[in-house]
Amino acid sequence: MGTMPRGLEEQPLKKICQYYSGKPRFFTLYDTYSHTPVYSAYTFKRSDGSKKVDVPWMYEPQLSLVSGSREMEQFPSVNIHKSFEDSQAVLDDYSDTVIFERGQLNPDEHQADPDDKAATYTLTNVVPRVREFNIGPWKIHEHTIRKRLNNYCRGTAYVVTGVTTSGQSIRRHNINRLGIPTYLWSAYCCVDFDHNAPYSERSKFPAFAAHGLNDRENNRVQEMTVQQLEDFLKRVTYVSSSFQIFYDNCVPPNTVNSPLHSA
Repeated sequence: MGTMPRGLEEQPLKKICQYYSGKPRFFTLYDTYSHTPVYSAYTFKRSDGSKKVDVPWMYEPQLSLVSGSREMEQFPSVNIHKSFEDSQAVLDDYSDTVIFERGQLNPDEHQADPDDKAATYTLTNVVPRVREFNIGPWKIHEHTIRKRLNNYCRGTAYVVTGVTTSGQSIRRHNINRLGIPTYLWSAYCCVDFDHNAPYSERSKFPAFAAHGLNDRENNRVQEMTVQQLEDFLKRVTYVSSSFQIFYDNCVPPNTVNSPLHSA
């Protein structure tokens, strides 16, 4: 419904419309202090899950210059990061991290068009994820959601994936450079779904959510209702009491007067 998640407006965060190859691809709310995104919001595209591996990592000129292009750009081959590393992550920030990998919030496997996939390779869409969590529970979760939405979402699926932080950082030259996420969380909304799907899948529509601990251990991804996720985020992070991920809680328009909705 063209509406951002509610309840984060008080923070000094930057709104990025992620442009690539002349078109808007997805939206990111970005923290220029921790040099990591708070969340990325995107439209899921039916996909076979393949990854586009030949894309160079990019940065966001619009964060650094008043007149900066809104198109993401490839990192320059020479080290001239000084002009934009104050406001965003650069490749050097990830170069010496043994524990952490670059983890996309909008993953390329949730996109189908080559340009939509390529657009996910901007560091403004990336957080430091513990390797074991990244290639294990979180990757499995991304696969699960891709298959569920591929098979049972008939219309458009909207996904918001974000993080919680606790103040710990990856440092470079003794300076805090990247906020380390404590939890990864994600929620989707698809009001037009297959009502004949097996109950185990049908019960996870029109909206469902999940979170997982960004750690080597105890990092199981737990699925839950969007309401449960919102309650969790109100407890562990700085969202306001009005926090709401989806407009009208992703209630299908034709159910507005139903007893369930009014309850």
